[in-house]
Amino acid sequence: MLSINDYLLAGETTLSNLVIENYRKIGLSDEEFLFWLQLYRSQAKGDLFPDLVSISEIMAKPKALIFQLLNELVSKGCIRIDTKKNEQGQMMDTYDLLPIFQKIEAVQKNQTTQNQLQSEEEAIKQLYQNFEKEFSRPLSPIELEMISQWLETDNYKPELIRLALKEAVLNQAYSLKYIDRILLAWERKNFTTKEQVAEDQKRRKQALIQKEIEEESRTQEELPKVTLHNWLNPEDSE
Repeated sequence: MLSINDYLLAGETTLSNLVIENYRKIGLSDEEFLFWLQLYRSQAKGDLFPDLVSISEIMAKPKALIFQLLNELVSKGCIRIDTKKNEQGQMMDTYDLLPIFQKIEAVQKNQTTQNQLQSEEEAIKQLYQNFEKEFSRPLSPIELEMISQWLETDNYKPELIRLALKEAVLNQAYSLKYIDRILLAWERKNFTTKEQVAEDQKRRKQALIQKEIEEESRTQEELPKVTLHNWLNPEDSE
């Protein structure tokens, strides 16, 4: 039975799940990844240029295959062999394992870009559906072209066009020209997000309420004073 002391003395190798989950996506086979993991384990213990013969014994693989795996990792750009000075000033070879993390970073960025594109495509598709739903009919070719121009030429965001559509519907104006005027008005104010539009609408609403309060107050001040006559007690008349 393995003692707790043996377990602790053996040490541990900590590796991000990103590497485990993505090594296939950067083109590594299972054997190549396992070999890279042996190099990573050795470096974690302070051995920057481990003996490949010992790794061959650990993996129970022929030395020729281990050297082949090394060449494959180098050719795929997943590791580099560098020559550096050690603390004693002597030149020594080391395995640079950083490239595999850089490749995984590139995979992650590419995945993020693809997700964003997919999200944008879905938002555009939903936008066209919103127009047809509110207009209760399919869009004409001219209307489709105009919406496409808003997206591709004017670079209006789908959420902004959707807000302009909502504003038009609230005003019972089922016209793309009306919506275009709304978008132009927002463009002059440099509005590019729904949050900016919402804040502007909030300010306008508050200004309108304040104006109504001021007008009501002014109307009350302008009312003429009417003399009230107390018929029961004339002396108390105002």
